[in-house]
Amino acid sequence: MKTLTLKIDDSINDKFTWLLKHFSQDEIKILEQSEYIDDDTYLRSIAGMTESIYIARNEPIQNGVTLENLEW
Repeated sequence: MKTLTLKIDDSINDKFTWLLKHFSQDEIKILEQSEYIDDDTYLRSIAGMTESIYIARNEPIQNGVTLENLEW
């Protein structure tokens, strides 16, 4: 089964939900419903996120890690 994230315009939300209800729960499951927020708003909503960014900005560049040295 695949997982898909969609951003659905309010003008068609009712029609889209109607369409989904025509499938069985074995075929399609709505895992989560939420209002779309942009990345900046989302990150600002996480407790301590903006403070950690301000702290990181003040860190000396010499303490940074180059892209090729990142451990993915």
